[in-house]
Amino acid sequence: MPDLDLGAIRAFVAVTEDRSFSEAAAQLGISQQAVSKRIAKLESDLGVRLFFRSRNGADLTEDGRAFLHHARALVGIADQALDVLRGRRRSLRVDVLDTRLISVELIRSFHQAVEDVDIDVITSNGLRSARGALSRGSIDAAFARVSGTLEEDLRSVPSCLEPVHLLVDRDHPLAGLREVEMVRLAGSTMWMPGNVPDSEWAEFYAFLGEEFDIRIDTSGPDFGWEYFVEKIGSGERVALVGVGCRLPWHPRTVQIPIVDPVPVYPCSLIYHQQNHHPVLARLIRFVADNFRPFDPDRQWLPAPDRTAFT
Repeated sequence: MPDLDLGAIRAFVAVTEDRSFSEAAAQLGISQQAVSKRIAKLESDLGVRLFFRSRNGADLTEDGRAFLHHARALVGIADQALDVLRGRRRSLRVDVLDTRLISVELIRSFHQAVEDVDIDVITSNGLRSARGALSRGSIDAAFARVSGTLEEDLRSVPSCLEPVHLLVDRDHPLAGLREVEMVRLAGSTMWMPGNVPDSEWAEFYAFLGEEFDIRIDTSGPDFGWEYFVEKIGSGERVALVGVGCRLPWHPRTVQIPIVDPVPVYPCSLIYHQQNHHPVLARLIRFVADNFRPFDPDRQWLPAPDRTAFT
């Protein structure tokens, strides 16, 4: 037997209340023809006739009377479920790769700018897990670089283009510069142990390395941010970091802006088009209103990212 259509069951119950298809149509806010179609489909699905027409209106058949109690129960349960969800105030669940990254600053700015908003920040391993979590509804939105084609029901809006800086120790030959031209980094090696294979951020830095003749060293171990900064401060390695990354303080590390061009890491807000959390639409508007588009005369993006961010 096919699954029963709740809309058709609602139409059936509405008709029984006034024994009228036209009154049911007015109550449901649809046409009388639509009510008739729903009843016809329900009768087809059940394999029985539910009403017979008389001068006094629509009267229930014996099968219709037998079904009415169950139909009212189904509609009642559905209404109770809707009331629970409508009355339930749930925090907006937003996924980020790491709480030290610039995406968290965006969330914090939104939280400060919009009153009466509850947000849960969830960390994951990026787009690879966020895609499934968005589809399942376990998160409402995610900040990540969109790599490849999103699933049909997922949507994205550009959120930010984060400038990438050079991170060196204080004795490095470039440490005293206010900024460093990209061409001066050609032939160098950047240590990035957190660049997980097949991740969207590893792909970004692979594009950057190929474009500017920079080797990306992903060798580990990756023992976290403190270990990472300590290695840079000891003079053993140099690295690339986003300007918005809140690195642990170290007395011997220096961040230097890169120019000509400025490499920028693209981040998008990703969400499911059928997610109707009331705060999500406000977050999307906030992100869109505060986004600054890609400047091809000054900045660099991998070719696959440029269209979405221009």
